[in-house]
Amino acid sequence: MAARSKARKAALDLLFESDLRGSNTAELLATRLDSASALDTPQLREYTTTLVEGVIAHKRKIDELISTYAQGWDLDRLPIVDRNVMRIGIYELLWNDGVDDAVAIDQALEMVRLLSSDESANYVHGLLARIASIKGDLAL
Repeated sequence: MAARSKARKAALDLLFESDLRGSNTAELLATRLDSASALDTPQLREYTTTLVEGVIAHKRKIDELISTYAQGWDLDRLPIVDRNVMRIGIYELLWNDGVDDAVAIDQALEMVRLLSSDESANYVHGLLARIASIKGDLAL
């Protein structure tokens, strides 16, 4: 698994945990960064931190887009894995110029196929492809 793929998976793990527990994502990230330093264990990958901080910074807009384009699904009814994979994917599509749209979508699909279902992969692909196709028209 490539370094960025591992970083995405670590970001997903952190976002999933925060979402599942209903805890503050920024506080959880800070705790993880502090504990890694204190225990002299490997730090979170820089890109993991970038992804989590990006999702935190743009969460309101990201969740608005998911709610708008997730036809037939309420944000809270989406599986936690799918919801957070979409958050990472949308962040990469809209605010991370260093990642090609096709790569962002492909990486999201890889995580969903690994951790969720084939049906979820089709759904996530549809939503992210739609966001990618209209991103020039979105008010960010």
